[in-house]
Amino acid sequence: MSQRSSASLPSALDRLPEFRRRLEGKRAAVFLDYDGTLTPIVAKPELAVLSEAMRDAVDRLSRLCVVAVISGRARRVVEGFMGLDRVIYAGSHGLDIAGPGSPGLRKDVGGEFREIIDGFFAKLSQEVSGIAGALVEHTVYGATAHYRQVAPDRVAWVEEAVDRVLAGYPTLRKTRGKMILDIRPRVEWDKGKAALWILESLGLAPSNALALYIGDDLTDEDAFREMKGRGAGILVTGATPRTTMATHSLRDVEEARRFLEAFISLLEAGPQA
Repeated sequence: MSQRSSASLPSALDRLPEFRRRLEGKRAAVFLDYDGTLTPIVAKPELAVLSEAMRDAVDRLSRLCVVAVISGRARRVVEGFMGLDRVIYAGSHGLDIAGPGSPGLRKDVGGEFREIIDGFFAKLSQEVSGIAGALVEHTVYGATAHYRQVAPDRVAWVEEAVDRVLAGYPTLRKTRGKMILDIRPRVEWDKGKAALWILESLGLAPSNALALYIGDDLTDEDAFREMKGRGAGILVTGATPRTTMATHSLRDVEEARRFLEAFISLLEAGPQA
């Protein structure tokens, strides 16, 4: 599957008739990133509070189809922000998955790395403590260095600090996001594999389900790739075009909410004659 410019992608809002056709005889499954998709990108992680309109849309959608939120944040943090009990939550880029019901879905890929992550987080926090605006977030099975509030001429210092500490942790790796550096275990697992595991665990194959993944970050590209033959990857583009594996686009969080509302109406209408 080749990459293309996000500027050339069709709007998912304009392709609702296409999704209606592709849903015939199938169940829907909707995967959502959190930051930049359900909430705008904010200066500090704790400020990313879900709007009531978006919470209502996701809640209504979860009553009609499978809904999973896959985030780089800790699973419990996202659960707290969302406050919805019908949603599947996958934190730490999908390393930690839990679904509703009893016993419900459960997948723990990164548990053996928790002590390692604890040590890395403590050391990196100390290393960046003198860099104004730098912030390190503990995501349970990973850590995220935020530099959105760091002066442009000091951003390189943050990455240098990450690299210095990371050199002592060969089982961890660094990936990039929007003005963040994510540290994760060196395991063959990502948001795309998490989405596939959820689909397979629920018996949702390409023959009986249409899967949509909506996200904005570079880490969502792994999931866009996995949507080939299963549904669609929908990129929330923001202001800056980029190359992507997504097949459709939405401009911002507000368009993402409008799409969810329209998709709800589509599901509520049921099969068309």
